[in-house]
Amino acid sequence: MLNEDNHETISIFHTNDFHSHFANWPKIKRYIQSGKQRDRGLGDTVLTFDIGDFMDRFEPLTEATNGKAGVQFMNELNYDGVTIGNNEGLTNSKEQLNQLYQKANFDILLANLKDPQTNSLPKWANEAKLIVTPQHTRILVFGMTAPYSSTYPKLGWEVEDVNQTAERILTKYEGQYDICILLSHLGLPTDRELAQKFPAINLILGGHTHHLLMEGELVNQTMLAAAQKWGNYVGHVTLTLDNHQITEQTVSVQEVAALPSEPADLKEINKTFSMGTALLSAQKVAQLDHPVTTQLIGDSEMVDLGLKALQAKTKTQGAVINTGLFLKSLPAGIIDENQIHDVLPHAMQVMKVTLDGYNLWRLIQEMEKNRNFLLRYPQKGMGFRGKVFGELHYQGIEYQKATGKVLWHGEPLNPQQNYEIAMLDHYLYIPFFPTIQICGKNEIYFDENLRQVFAHYLSDQFPIK
Repeated sequence: MLNEDNHETISIFHTNDFHSHFANWPKIKRYIQSGKQRDRGLGDTVLTFDIGDFMDRFEPLTEATNGKAGVQFMNELNYDGVTIGNNEGLTNSKEQLNQLYQKANFDILLANLKDPQTNSLPKWANEAKLIVTPQHTRILVFGMTAPYSSTYPKLGWEVEDVNQTAERILTKYEGQYDICILLSHLGLPTDRELAQKFPAINLILGGHTHHLLMEGELVNQTMLAAAQKWGNYVGHVTLTLDNHQITEQTVSVQEVAALPSEPADLKEINKTFSMGTALLSAQKVAQLDHPVTTQLIGDSEMVDLGLKALQAKTKTQGAVINTGLFLKSLPAGIIDENQIHDVLPHAMQVMKVTLDGYNLWRLIQEMEKNRNFLLRYPQKGMGFRGKVFGELHYQGIEYQKATGKVLWHGEPLNPQQNYEIAMLDHYLYIPFFPTIQICGKNEIYFDENLRQVFAHYLSDQFPIK
């Protein structure tokens, strides 16, 4: 709202960490569209932002379109700015990410990622955006994504330190803005640190750690806002200004489950889901002459095939995998991509770990110590899309419980010899196996994810006749 006394109101809707939960989209779209129309009718300046991880390959339509279907949904809300999350940045190849936003009708704001080949931002991104309201208030908006400094270079990107990025942007645009907003896919602890260090940032719209700030959190002069995950909430911030300076700020969230449904919602949701499954089902993988089953405890052919697929990909003589990865069995007959997606919906990569004999022994001791605890451990996040971690299985490695000895293809480990073992990058990020990070020489394969590696192995072993 604005008037002759030079007061104005800025209404900001924000979403974050949607993770392709399209069942919530009809309500979210309706709520934001009606809210924007209402607030514009009051004379407010209305802005809409997304804070990253809109896509997640657990959803069939996202997997089938490499995230482009999500961009089409986002276009319906005409976002004023969007930053990317680790799901956009790390579950897409460089080529896929470069193509993701080709048909976007919104600006991608991403200040801390660059292409080392050009030493500049990717062509589809802007480091910042200046928005001028009808009352001539200048709003600087910039975005940053979680700086996975060891992972992004393997995909052909470089990430900049978030503090250096914030310092650079604020210095570059000094004197050109009245209000500064950061779209932060960095997580709540980092948001708090930035608010302490950079009071020039008035508002941080956050994500990544799936935190919910019901009424915001004021750190020094900076307001923090965030709307949890999965489209469970939509965030709203109201800024009241006098002579281009904030005099009041109100933060709230709307629980999407409490919003009314309409008869057409279910039809739209079902159409979205069936479209994704149809696209994946059309891509045939293999022809099984018998069912391939899996189980959480004990041996199964599915787990054996998973171990062999890891070994074939990495050309190693040993492998480790957990049974909780495999969510379904496969029937006899022709198998398609949708069935593989149902079995392995995870956002994980295959990894080769090189350890000397002593540290391989230590890693297996860690795995055995945690074995019973992990069996029904409800693992969440870090690429895992199952229910529980499950049982650890080895290929080429034998653990003798009575003596604590570890054998490599029946022979005792040589402490000075190097051994190569295939496993998942997930094991590097969870806290149970520290030897991998501390002592391992770790090579992550980014050309294919776990699902694709498994599908290609099945295709080789059980070709379609």
